[in-house]
Amino acid sequence: IVVSLVELMPLFFQQETKLNRIPDADDCRSCLECSRDNGCVRCPERLFLFLQRDGMSHHGTCLLTCPPGHYEQKGKDMNRCMKCRSLDCEHCFSRDFCTKCKAGFQLYKGKCLSRCPQGTFPHHTDCLDHCLLAPTGEWSEWGVCQRDGATCGYRWGKQTRTRGTSDNQTTTYCPLQAEMQRCVYLKTFTHETQGFKVCFVRMA
Repeated sequence: IVVSLVELMPLFFQQETKLNRIPDADDCRSCLECSRDNGCVRCPERLFLFLQRDGMSHHGTCLLTCPPGHYEQKGKDMNRCMKCRSLDCEHCFSRDFCTKCKAGFQLYKGKCLSRCPQGTFPHHTDCLDHCLLAPTGEWSEWGVCQRDGATCGYRWGKQTRTRGTSDNQTTTYCPLQAEMQRCVYLKTFTHETQGFKVCFVRMA
């Protein structure tokens, strides 16, 4: 098959034009270096290179923060957005340590689980394994000042107050927290009648 030079000339100029095409402004926004086919290949110091698959190739953009499902990896030459290993992870600190899970999953020790392990309890999007970490409600009012079950007859006594967790999910898992303090009895006097000792508050 004989092909004339005249027939090849259009193909040559078409290829030459493609190779020398200047990338679009949108493709090279915030880039230090930009490729015709792959977008950004080098970013400024404070930005992260995010490579997104585009068919058989990757297209790069320079971002201030990495998108969901990726974490920020800083390097000597360039900062990059690296993909989290778990598909259920929305944000991760490193490839294998998740910090926020997608909807429908609970976060526990860097992993995204469909349900909390035994011995832990769900709280919002996390699994907590100790009641001290559970959110607490308001303290109750201080109880009556008493000593050995008696509310009078002594000068000093003790009173307590309690509080539980602030949501219904953890109430059944965590016991009430209690706090105790020393208290002074109100001025009282006792009167014994028919074998019973009755206390009266003496008004100041």
